[in-house]
Amino acid sequence: MTRFSLRDVTAGFTIAGLMLPEAVAYAGIAGLAPGRAVVAGVAGGLIYALAGRSRFAIISPTSSSAAILLAALVGLGGEGALRDGLATALVGVVGLLLLGLAAFRLGSLTGFISRAVLRGFAFGLAITIVVRLVPRLVGVAAPSGPVWETIGHLVRQVSDWHLPALALGLLALAALLWLRRLPQVPGTLLVIVAGIGLTFVADMSRLGIALVGPVQLELPPMILPQSYLEWSRLVQLAVPITLIIFAESWGTMRDLALRHGDRVSPNRELMALGLANVASALVRGMPVGAGFSVGSANEAAGASTRAAGAIASGVVLLLALLAGSLIARIPEPVLGAIVIAALTHALSLAPLVRLFRIRRDFWIAMAAVAGVLMFGILNGMLIAVALSIANLLYDLAHPSISVLGIVPETHDFVDVDRHPEAHCVAGVAIYRPNAPIIFANAESALGAVTDLACAQPADMVVLSLEETNDLDSTGIDALGELETALRTAGKRLILARAHDRVRDVLALAGMGSLAQGSTFSVADAVHRAAPGD
Repeated sequence: MTRFSLRDVTAGFTIAGLMLPEAVAYAGIAGLAPGRAVVAGVAGGLIYALAGRSRFAIISPTSSSAAILLAALVGLGGEGALRDGLATALVGVVGLLLLGLAAFRLGSLTGFISRAVLRGFAFGLAITIVVRLVPRLVGVAAPSGPVWETIGHLVRQVSDWHLPALALGLLALAALLWLRRLPQVPGTLLVIVAGIGLTFVADMSRLGIALVGPVQLELPPMILPQSYLEWSRLVQLAVPITLIIFAESWGTMRDLALRHGDRVSPNRELMALGLANVASALVRGMPVGAGFSVGSANEAAGASTRAAGAIASGVVLLLALLAGSLIARIPEPVLGAIVIAALTHALSLAPLVRLFRIRRDFWIAMAAVAGVLMFGILNGMLIAVALSIANLLYDLAHPSISVLGIVPETHDFVDVDRHPEAHCVAGVAIYRPNAPIIFANAESALGAVTDLACAQPADMVVLSLEETNDLDSTGIDALGELETALRTAGKRLILARAHDRVRDVLALAGMGSLAQGSTFSVADAVHRAAPGD
C-alpha cells in the first residue's frame, strides 16, 4: 500500500459517517445485533487494506449480503444464541468458499452471472429492502415474509401509521437527497447529528418514534452445526451469498478501477474478500463486500490509497466505543432514510430501459426482478442465473446460418441478407454458422447446412468455421456426416477459416484430407473451389 495523504484522512472520516449508520441499518435488515455489523466493517476493512488492491473499495456489510443472510437464516431456523451461532458459521463458510475459489483461480466464475442478471437482481433487491424499511418510516411492525405480504400488511395497518415518524423519515430522506448536490459535504453525518440533536429537544417515545438503541461490541458464543446434514445445508445457503458478494464487489471494484486506469485482479480480490469474511466471522460479524454506494462515496471524497478504508474502519470503531450513547439515540426513521437514500442508485430504471432499447437481455433482467420479488432473494437470484445460462445454451443450440457473398472489388465475404451489395459466387455455396460448433448444436447446425447446400445447384460448398476454435467429438462426427452427405449428392466440401486446433483434431480423427484441404480464409477457399483447382 502506497503512502497515504491528507486526502485519505479526510475521506476516511467522511466515509466513517456513512459506514456506521449503514452498518446499524444492515444489521437490522439481517435481524442481528447492530454491533455485529460494526465489528464486521472494522475487521473486514482493515484486512482488505492489507490484502486487497482497489484503492476505492470499502469492505463492510452491504444491503444485498444482509438481505440474503436474513433469507439464509430463515431457511436454517433457530432463535437466539443458536441463530447467532449459525450466522457466524455461515459467514465463516462464505469466507472459506471465497478463499477456495481464489486458490483454484476461479475468478472467471463471475462471468456466469451476467450484468443483466445483476442489474435485475439489484433492482428487485432494492425494492425488497425499501419495502422492508417502510415499517421503520411509519413506526409499525411488519412480518418478515415476501414483499407482497409486507405491502399488504402495511396497507391493512395504514390507520396505525405514526405520522410523526413518517414525517421525520421523509424529511431526513429529502435532506439526504438534496445534500448530494454538495459532494464535499458529509450529508449523512449531518443528518445523523440533526436526528440525534432532535432527540434532546423532543420526547421521541411520546411521539411514537423508536430509537436505534445501544450498539454493544461483544462476542456472542460460537455455536456450530453438529451434523453433516446441518453443515451441508449451511454450505448450500452460503454459495449464493458467496456469489453475490463477489459479483457485487467485483463489479464495484472493476468499475471504480476503470474510471482511473487502475488494475485489479479477480483472483486477488477473491482472496482479499475471503480473508475479510473469515476475519469478520472470527469477531462474530456479518458477511462483508464492496458496496457500490460507499465505494463511490469514497472516490468522491478524494481517497487516493486503501488507507482511506483503513482509517474509516478505525474511526467507526472509535465512534462505537466512545460515542455509543449518542449512536443509540439515532431515530429509526432517520436510519431507514439513510439506507433508502443509499439504495436510490439501484432503484434507477435507466439500466433496465437501456437493455430494452438495445434489445438485449431485457427479459432476463426482468426475470431477475420478478424472481426476487416473487420467490425471495435466494431463490430469485438462483432462478435469474439459471435463466441466464439457459438463454446462453439456447442461443448456442440454435445458431443462425449465414449465406456469404463477396463484396465487389474486395476480398470480403459477408452475409448477403444484411449486405445487398454482396453477391454469391457462381458455382460455390458459402455458409457460416454464427456460433461455435459444439455438441449442443453440431447436428442441427450442420444438418441445416446440408439441407441448404443440397437445395443449391453449386457443386462446391465452403463452410466457414471462423466462430469455431476447436471441435468436440460430436462436432467431429457431425462434420464427417456433412462431408459424406455432400459427397453422396455429388458436391465437394472445403473448410474455410479453419483454426489450427480444428485441423489437428480432424487429422487425429482420420479426416486428414478434409484438414489438408482447408484454408485460412474464405477467399482462398473460393479460389481453391474454382474449376481446375
